[in-house]
Amino acid sequence: MASPDPALHEFFQKYNPPIRPKKNTCVGLGMEVMKKLKVLEKDFPGITKSMMLVSCDENIEDLVDYATSFPGPQGFLIETEKDHVMAAIHVRIAGRPGVFLSDLGYHISRVVTVMADRCYPHTGWFTQSDEPHCRKEYMYQLNLQNTNYIEWHERETRGANVKERLSLIYVAKAYLTAVSVTEKRNLVWDLRSLLARDPKGRLTAGIYFPLKPKTVEFTIFYEGNNGKQRKKMKFETFMELQKIPDEVVDEVEQCNDQLRLRDGELLSILKRLATIVSDDEYMEELLEVNNKIVQLSVGA
Repeated sequence: MASPDPALHEFFQKYNPPIRPKKNTCVGLGMEVMKKLKVLEKDFPGITKSMMLVSCDENIEDLVDYATSFPGPQGFLIETEKDHVMAAIHVRIAGRPGVFLSDLGYHISRVVTVMADRCYPHTGWFTQSDEPHCRKEYMYQLNLQNTNYIEWHERETRGANVKERLSLIYVAKAYLTAVSVTEKRNLVWDLRSLLARDPKGRLTAGIYFPLKPKTVEFTIFYEGNNGKQRKKMKFETFMELQKIPDEVVDEVEQCNDQLRLRDGELLSILKRLATIVSDDEYMEELLEVNNKIVQLSVGA
């Protein structure tokens, strides 16, 4: 809003997003884990040079077509979003090739081992999260038609409903445009969240909401005295901090503490969000930019 650009899409095209400490998306998290793993260089010489960020295309519709049309993703440059990254290390175990994957962006609390022959110590299927309302299971394996790619299979079970999703991770080369492409793309993603997780990757507290033309509410959850609390709150409640009901302030402060934020920081964030989502013109432009990216990714 402070820029001379008359429209958000013009500003967005020129904007170079910073990587902000302790406010990381998958891009910053991948960089952070690689930095921390450098301490292993003494015990495992060469590991620093072996680590790299790799790109991921989510929601693959035609696995064979995608993996076999080109050796790498360059042929699909216009039609993919490259909306996720993770850290990878190529390894050989007794001469057998494999890849270690670390995906903090999806809060996976283990290093996943992907062996080309799918034998030990290949990780295979594992339970990523198991909540009363939803269980998520993941599995990673090298694509047989093109070993430049790792298939990432996700199985989500809600009651009797099972939904499956497939993504492809390109591991042949390092992903060099993570900031200018993926970090930037995520700025206009139409689902926003601020979350805390335990060491196992389980959600403990946070807020989240979808962006739409009339975004009026968000979901807040945290561990209360009577177990996990989850409820919807209206943004308009936070337009004027001095008018927020005491019981709402108390709930937000409990979530604030579990998010490990500074005192009053979540209230301040919610007030800024309330101002943003009430700006109809800005929200319309934001969703238009996101929609254009989605249209490009499906070749529309």
